[in-house]
Parts: sequence; structure tokens; C-alpha cells
Amino acid sequence: MSHIDTELGQLKEKLTEMWDLVEYQLQSGLEAFTTSNHELADKVIKLGKKVNRYDVKIDRMCENFIALRTPVAVDLRKVLAILRINANLERIGDTTEGISMFVKKLDSSLNTQLVEDTKAIIMYQEALEMMDQCRKAFLHDDTELAKVVIKRDKVLNKIYRKADVVAADYMKGNPEKTMEGLMLYSILKKLERVGDQITNIAEEIIFYQNAKVVRHKAKKKKKD
Repeated sequence: MSHIDTELGQLKEKLTEMWDLVEYQLQSGLEAFTTSNHELADKVIKLGKKVNRYDVKIDRMCENFIALRTPVAVDLRKVLAILRINANLERIGDTTEGISMFVKKLDSSLNTQLVEDTKAIIMYQEALEMMDQCRKAFLHDDTELAKVVIKRDKVLNKIYRKADVVAADYMKGNPEKTMEGLMLYSILKKLERVGDQITNIAEEIIFYQNAKVVRHKAKKKKKD
């Protein structure tokens, strides 16, 4: 095995460790959300410092690799993709911390009917499944699975758009519960953002494997 292959393997291993940590944050965030567990929400927030350390470490590893190995073709695409995947994982961690901060502000569990009507739990579980599938696509260089992940983001977008109306109607009918409605809607907005960040990662997997940029194609379709 060449030095380049060895170092790329080390980069992939370090990124996978970070991925595991961020996925744990996301899973714990769901539990904290569904149980109004402030202690667990605190744990998710505190893990952010560890995620940030991984972010800095991986950035430096990538910079050193480019400077010392001057990679070309697929190797260059791969290290550039790892840089961008790293950034998106760090953002997912930040977004999950934001969800946990909202959980900490709640004095009690959110209205059960409101949570059900907005499909908040379904949306969160969908994001977790996307995260898991995307990780498998990365580990196995599976571009077809990465495409499946990208398509699944439509489910999150659909739930988010409908939740807007549900949350607004709830707040109109229960003015005293306006803060509760706003918090839930803010959590859903962050979950929608997680879906976008996972999609970005899936697009990077396709980029380094097939040398195809799919980001701008996706944006063009949305405009059409």
C-alpha cells in the first residue's frame, strides 16, 4: 500500500470516528427531545467541544496531506470531499446542540397532540436514518446509496412545510402556548437543516467517486 493510500485510510478512519460522535449526538438529541431530559440535552451540548476538536484535527490532516503529497485526480477529489464532509458533520453537531438548547428551555414535555400532528418524531427518525445510510455510503464508496439519501431529503422538506401550518394553527388556537409552538417549529427547522447537511455529504460522496458535481443540479431542479 502506498503512502497516499495509507494516509487517505487514516483520514477516512478519523472522519468515521467523528461521524460516530455526531451520530450519537443526533440520537441522544432525539431521546432528550422526546423525554424532555435536560441532563441528556446538556450532554449533547458538551459533546460539541469534542466534535470541534475532531473538526480542527481533520482539517489539519487534510491540509498536510495536500501540501506534502500533492494528490491528483481521485485522490485530490477524495481529500477535498473529506474536508467538506468534515465541515458538514461539524454543522450537524452544532444544529443538534441547538435542538438540545431548545429542549433545556422547556419546563415540561411538549403537547403530545402537537408533536404528533407536526410529525416531529417521524421527521427526526427520518434524519437519523438518512445519517446512517449516508455513513454506509461513505464507508463503502456507494454512490447509488448516496443518491437514495439525497432523494430522502424530500420527506423532511415535505413534513417541514406542512408543520408550518400546523404550528401556526396551534398558536392561534392557544395564544398562551405561543412559546411552545415557536420552540417546536424552531426544532423542526433545525431538523430540516440537518437533512440539507446530510444531503451535502451525500453529494460529496458522488463527487469524489464519479467526478460529478450534483449540488447545482439539485438547486436548479428546485427552482424549476
